[in-house]
Amino acid sequence: MASSARPAPGRGRNWTELPEDVTASILSRLGAIEILTSAQMVCATWYNICKDPLMWCTIDLRDLDHQKHIHYDLEKMCRHAVDRSSGNLVGINVEDNGSDELLNYITNCSSGIKRLRLVRCDGITNEGLATVASKLPLLEDLEISYCAFSHEPLAVVGSSCPLLKSFKFNNRWYRWSDEECDDDALAIAGTMHDLRHLQLFGNKLTNDGLLAILDHCPQLESLDLRQCFNLKLGGKLRRRCAEQMKKLWFPDDSTLDYEFDSAIDYHEDNPFGYSDIDLMSDDDKDYDFCNRKVEDDEEYDFNYGSGSDDCREVEDNDVYPWIV
Repeated sequence: MASSARPAPGRGRNWTELPEDVTASILSRLGAIEILTSAQMVCATWYNICKDPLMWCTIDLRDLDHQKHIHYDLEKMCRHAVDRSSGNLVGINVEDNGSDELLNYITNCSSGIKRLRLVRCDGITNEGLATVASKLPLLEDLEISYCAFSHEPLAVVGSSCPLLKSFKFNNRWYRWSDEECDDDALAIAGTMHDLRHLQLFGNKLTNDGLLAILDHCPQLESLDLRQCFNLKLGGKLRRRCAEQMKKLWFPDDSTLDYEFDSAIDYHEDNPFGYSDIDLMSDDDKDYDFCNRKVEDDEEYDFNYGSGSDDCREVEDNDVYPWIV
């Protein structure tokens, strides 16, 4: 049998010679930051592929290398990624940045969002989330992890998003605190009646809150209650959970498969229950996306003014000098 052709010794594969559909499939697996700061700069073919609006149906703005990207304005990057989607955006993940203005911009430009993930978005307020809820009528999957939201915007989201099927609302458990609070659970039970999947990691709910969820969310199939240590799951309540759910995690169950740091916090210097993270300082925001001089032919204006909510149309001759 003839052996398959292999690159000559000392010569690697030329990735720029792949068929465009294969290249597009590979590039679609990268996050928005990797595409905008690196991949699209490889060659003209890759650049054109990266400008296709269908490449931006899903935007993943998690920063896997914060130190490398410390001088980038991630909000401007997110706005531009939304612009590139040309209204085709269906899913977006924003981590470690964000503001009310950014969330408003995203929802103004994208009426078809089905999946929204907010992780450690300290700049988004209760009012900001509640304000955009009515612009998410197709939302099916919502995750809010380690953000400082109260129960109030949750109720607004539940009332405004009738198609919501999956909700994750995760926080860090504080061992020192003996606070019991069913506000989140009651907001969910009161407005999210068609939920199939619910994760409440590290929540302060009690048995009363859990009963409200079980009573008012009859479609619920999976329930994650890990580190919800106010719950006293014995007897009838434990049996009811086990009978009603196809997948169930109890407060003391293993957290090895949990995405975030699940260490229990013994300190009370963070009242909201989300973990400490390295955030961009105010000085970092002075960079206009990168800190090198912009040449005359680099026409893209990275300054969106004072948080303009108007969606920008991406021009064919826009150039994006984003590498430091």
